[in-house]
Amino acid sequence: MTMSHRRRSARAPLAITAGLASVALLAACSGGTAETPGGEFTGEYDGPDVTLSYWNGFTGGDGPFMQQMVDQFNEEHDNITVESNTMQWADFYQRLPAAVTAGEGPDVGVMHFDQLGTNAARQVILPLDDMTDDLGLTVDDFSETVWEAGVYNEQRYGIPLDVHSLAMFYNTEHFEAAGITEAPADAASFEAALDALQAAGYDTPFWMPSRWPAHMMWLTLDWQNGGEPYETDGSAANFAAEPGVESLEWMRSMIDEGYSPGDVAQDAQYVAFKNGQTSITWDGIWQFNDLEASDLPYAGAPIPNIGGDDAVWASSHQFFLPRQDDENKLDAAKVFIAWMSEHSGDWAGAGMIPARQSVRDSGVLDGVPQAPIVDKIDSMRFIPTTPGIGTVQSETLEIAIAEGVLGNGTPDAILEDAGSRATQLMEENLATFGG
Repeated sequence: MTMSHRRRSARAPLAITAGLASVALLAACSGGTAETPGGEFTGEYDGPDVTLSYWNGFTGGDGPFMQQMVDQFNEEHDNITVESNTMQWADFYQRLPAAVTAGEGPDVGVMHFDQLGTNAARQVILPLDDMTDDLGLTVDDFSETVWEAGVYNEQRYGIPLDVHSLAMFYNTEHFEAAGITEAPADAASFEAALDALQAAGYDTPFWMPSRWPAHMMWLTLDWQNGGEPYETDGSAANFAAEPGVESLEWMRSMIDEGYSPGDVAQDAQYVAFKNGQTSITWDGIWQFNDLEASDLPYAGAPIPNIGGDDAVWASSHQFFLPRQDDENKLDAAKVFIAWMSEHSGDWAGAGMIPARQSVRDSGVLDGVPQAPIVDKIDSMRFIPTTPGIGTVQSETLEIAIAEGVLGNGTPDAILEDAGSRATQLMEENLATFGG
């Protein structure tokens, strides 16, 4: 993931607001449960030759790794040809519903887990419970949180490809100069490291951004402090509860105590870290490949446990099947998803962590830069898979965290206002889509 891809990923929910109402009646009038069309899935496809359109948003440094996997699949399957249609995530999420409705959508795709509920409620994508049953895929081969992230309204709509979380990156030369011999793992050792770095001449060792990835940092801290930012049924936001307020106060304290400049723009903290201007940054594990290609002396480690509970923000790319009537393409697409899941160890080259335990245990992560993060997979946390959650978050929480970090109000008042607005939007979504 390049930085441009990363920003698009964060802003993608903004693009899905338009058109929600236009499909509300369809979603509200649907009832019962549905099965994926096609016969029993055996893991093989013996039908006529088909060409599958595969939509994804891997436009950055992760793109070549995905294309290599697609090329390998094509080499191994004479009767299935997969053609990648790669676009920015914001365009992906905006185009998908209308394209599927018009019969011009993909035959198979991958999306962020937090978009599954929206597209399931809009009847853009199909449930995959029968496919996972036929393949024998269960929670036993996944962490429970990433497995449950693919479920909306008691049906599975996503098959996890990976998990990707925040991580702590630190400049090893700075740490050596400051006499720090190991990565800080809790609040006390983190603050001690910052003090030691300042004493060694690194005046602002930990830049606190007001935008991306600030809201992910806040979510991590909220969970660590024992909070739950959203009700799991998608009915309300709990931003202003005590854990949330404490989390935003801690973020602002990094500026007040002089560890960070006062107005760090989006991505500026990462650029500063990469240029050696700051000593520590928290960012996504997708940055490992970019840092590996640089000359920066660095190492990666899990996010320190600042609040007390072991938790860190995470997301997941998950495969989906769009609504369509061609059973041959559906059956071929199932073969593609199954193959990609089995070969997801190759995806570790993109800096991601394969979602399947059996793949992770195969040795594919030995020696990769994200290896230190893998042990924390059971503490990775996900927001609820409910319709419109991405838009709710971008229009409320992300703005509130920016205001709080910038000091434009008190954390409790800022979060109270944002939480009320978020709850209103979530209630509207529930009224429109149900479950």
